[in-house]
Amino acid sequence: MSSHAYIRLVPVSEKESVTTDEVIELLNYYKHITDKTGAQLKWEYEEAAFPYKILEKPEGKGKWFYLKSEEPNYNIILLGVDRKTIVQEDGTEYEQTYIQMTLPETSTFGDKGKANEFCKFLAKKLKGELQLFNGRVMYFYPRK
Repeated sequence: MSSHAYIRLVPVSEKESVTTDEVIELLNYYKHITDKTGAQLKWEYEEAAFPYKILEKPEGKGKWFYLKSEEPNYNIILLGVDRKTIVQEDGTEYEQTYIQMTLPETSTFGDKGKANEFCKFLAKKLKGELQLFNGRVMYFYPRK
């Protein structure tokens, strides 16, 4: 059975909405900074930190994409961006953007570890609310 994690953008997040292109941009930034870490350590860390290729199918353009790996301990992670209407306690409504990260049945434990890492990175960068695969919630935005 597949499992899901969600990064929700709340009203105090860095941005109110995000696109798949912006998520891909953030993942490319992640690859870049891990490459710099590897250069400092004189080790090919980028390949170990991000063992995936970012692939997008025409039918998913602007809605979802996936990370596919040829490494033996990794397989696939799906990412999608969507919106839903949230009704607050005072009755007001707003559109909440969220990023869904899905691990299909064919995903490995290595994929789950990397997906948790990527979720935390994206949630920190966007200052969002992260619901992990196990249901626990982490807050990366300033709370009152």
